[in-house]
Amino acid sequence: MTHEPTVHHRAAAGATLLPVVPEWVAQPTYDRSQVTASIVHFGVGGFHRSHEAVYLDTLMNQGQALDWGICGVGVLPHDRRVIDTLDAQRGLYTLIVKHPDGKWSAKVVGSIVEVVFAPADREYVVDRLVDERTRIVSMTITEGGYLVNQETGDFDADDPDIRLDLEPDAVPHTVFGYVVAALARRRAEGREPFTVMSCDNLPDNGDVAKRMICAFARLKDPDLADWMEANVAFPNSMVDRITPVTTEEDIERLTDQFGVTDLWPVVCEPFSQWVLEDSFTQGRPPLEDAGVQLVEDVVPYELMKLRLLNASHQAMCYLGYLAGYRYAHEVCQDPLFVRMLATFMEQEASPTLQPVPGVDLAEYRRQLLERFANPEIRDPLTRLCAESSDRIPKWLVPVIRHNLGAGGAVDISALIVASWARYAEGTDEQGNPIEVVDRRKDAVVARAARQHEDPCAFLRDPDLFGDLADQPRFTEAYTRALADLHERGAVAATEAALQS
Repeated sequence: MTHEPTVHHRAAAGATLLPVVPEWVAQPTYDRSQVTASIVHFGVGGFHRSHEAVYLDTLMNQGQALDWGICGVGVLPHDRRVIDTLDAQRGLYTLIVKHPDGKWSAKVVGSIVEVVFAPADREYVVDRLVDERTRIVSMTITEGGYLVNQETGDFDADDPDIRLDLEPDAVPHTVFGYVVAALARRRAEGREPFTVMSCDNLPDNGDVAKRMICAFARLKDPDLADWMEANVAFPNSMVDRITPVTTEEDIERLTDQFGVTDLWPVVCEPFSQWVLEDSFTQGRPPLEDAGVQLVEDVVPYELMKLRLLNASHQAMCYLGYLAGYRYAHEVCQDPLFVRMLATFMEQEASPTLQPVPGVDLAEYRRQLLERFANPEIRDPLTRLCAESSDRIPKWLVPVIRHNLGAGGAVDISALIVASWARYAEGTDEQGNPIEVVDRRKDAVVARAARQHEDPCAFLRDPDLFGDLADQPRFTEAYTRALADLHERGAVAATEAALQS
């Protein structure tokens, strides 16, 4: 099927994908022509479509929240494909849930009722944000999308697109540009501001969004920044659902098993969690009725997830890849690596956490190992290894710093950092090339190339590691692990770290 993409599209009534969805596949029971898009979401990738959009679809199928539909916006060039695909399917797509026993379940999700490719109509996006219908602006723009300097914590205004947006009377190019331009107009027109809701995996994501977006605004208009800081809600949240990249095999099996033709379905695990600070400028959907935990303080839940789940992803991905594995479930079916992950979570990550209301941490850790081992998810290690410069400083370095200060264990953490350094050399243990995917690739690869003559070369990047290269207790464990990785490989290095 060929399709001439449109710039923005209001989904038509009805609840079928193109061409048809069999009656045995769950699909929207509500009239989509009656849904109003009050949420504008930046970053309509797989995670948004397996998470926030699904919670809203659940509410709509309950007969609620028809005034809380989603307008999905793509800002980056690679967003064009997903926007065009959703446009062709009237905003509809299939959610495939892969269960550990090999069974799949599928449902059609209908909460996205408008899609926009921003570079094709920048003014329309600003108008849509200014529109009185828009009450929440949510975002999944990745950890690096907030442009935080890892060493100082300040806003990095040197990004080329940010520099364009800082020009006088600039037409926005970035999410920051769109949000601030729209809030400026809303303020000038006497309208209430919308809520800005981050759904990204980074500590204090709402607070970070507020600091960075307001820092950008301050460079444009200090008075506007003051108004934003006083009047715009930026709730913190913790989001969790493993959502690997959709493959051609997934698309083919969806057609063969369920009779559904979908150009870009989303695949995910059964587990889903969303803990959200109940702070909104213009109200919110009744998310608690769809299973969202509305709380006053997200931080304990957020740290639990980032330091146990996300940091464990980094613990498994480089070591597993170097050892010859290619998927997360393969690593987590190897008893040695399972023992390493369990040790890291229990002895190094958990001691850094705050009490988490209503959560048994031992059970949470056990459940994580089960989730990681789900063979149906087939989460590629390359996905987990990508963009490490945005992940390790946020998820693992705080664990290391806490344990260095408290006299806690750091051996597994040191092994994880060393495995990233070894991975960044660009070849695995069989001599096969590794494609390093990282926004700071050149600097990371250059430091990795120097570590044979200077074992701490990789650590000497203050933007990533601060002063860890000057901490003898850490560097001793790190250089030992790195030497083991070079001389004996990932398996032996992991065994040695567990014996330390």
